[in-house]
Amino acid sequence: MVIKNITELVILTTLIFLIAPTFLLIYIFIYNQRKKRHIEEKERLRSEFQQELLKTQIEVQEQTLTNISREIHDNITQVLSFVKLNLALIDPADEYCKSKINESRELVAQTINDLRNLSKSLSFEHITRLGLVKTLEIETERINNSGLINAEIIIEGEIYSLGEQRELVLFRIFQEALNNTLKHSGAKHLKINLQYSKLILNLTLEDDGVGFSPGLIDDNLGSGLKNMQSRAALIGAVATIDSLPDKGCCIKVTLNPFEQLYDNGTPTNSFG
Repeated sequence: MVIKNITELVILTTLIFLIAPTFLLIYIFIYNQRKKRHIEEKERLRSEFQQELLKTQIEVQEQTLTNISREIHDNITQVLSFVKLNLALIDPADEYCKSKINESRELVAQTINDLRNLSKSLSFEHITRLGLVKTLEIETERINNSGLINAEIIIEGEIYSLGEQRELVLFRIFQEALNNTLKHSGAKHLKINLQYSKLILNLTLEDDGVGFSPGLIDDNLGSGLKNMQSRAALIGAVATIDSLPDKGCCIKVTLNPFEQLYDNGTPTNSFG
């Protein structure tokens, strides 16, 4: 009887030693799964928060730019127009003064024209009304007229609408890239390529400037590049920057035109 009890005890103890690790492994597996889901949920919430923050920042920026655009159009250009008109009314006998007045009138007229163009480039309504392609073409012409750099634009493929939100963001990325080129590159030529296809859309800006090493980027340039990448991510695009010292810089934005955007959790068509 004693031997039987001992045998049962040994069997029971053996079963406990065999089952306990199994339960422990199951517990560890369940714990890890819950921990993984918790991390994924935190990452999803963080990503959604960043997306909403970026959307809010862009909305604030667009409102600010719209206000600046209206201020330029409604106030500054009107004042300059009055100055130009007053200069035209003066008719001094002194030929030297007359030539200076005419020169001033021409400068004021040029300033008015530049301010009007700047006002249009800042205006959300102007961009959405004309569309991405026409707006880029106008900006390219404005750049060439400024004499700061020689720019060319190439449009490939069959043009289609990407929707107001995406086209506005792509244009702001273009402006950021252009600003970096004019400030930092010392380039003489800028090539702008907008390539449409059924599967992908590419916006590429390539200059022949001094370039830079990715590891040696100053704060101003670095913030501009990060801003472009953040804006691209907001519309489901990817912005890549390729540059080397003395090799110029190439900024490429790649977008899937058929991928849906989400606004407040509701899917919206890519084409507006």
